[in-house]
Amino acid sequence: QVQLVESGGGLVQPGGSLRLSCAISGPTLDNYNMGWFRQARGREREFLAGITWTTATTMYGDSVKGRFTISRDNAKNSVYLQMNSLKPEDTALYYCNRYPERYSWSWGQGTQVTVSS
Repeated sequence: QVQLVESGGGLVQPGGSLRLSCAISGPTLDNYNMGWFRQARGREREFLAGITWTTATTMYGDSVKGRFTISRDNAKNSVYLQMNSLKPEDTALYYCNRYPERYSWSWGQGTQVTVSS
């Protein structure tokens, strides 16, 4: 079973930055696109960013476009999310998983990001 472990969250002031990491282990097979998602309290899970396996083509949700950057290291089975210019509305539990979401594996525990002064 594939396991996803997200890390790197924390408390940051508005305008600050964080870099999230996602470690992927287990029988993933090759050629899987990955994404970052988040879920704020009382809200549905939201797609943030995706990256393809072979060409590392990226795509972003409107709410984070221009502020967040997704990247991956296939050799390390890892995916990253660089988050800049953070806003209080970015506060949420952040998850990584396959993209599109309909192909998702079991969800990990996520990593909490809190943006507050």
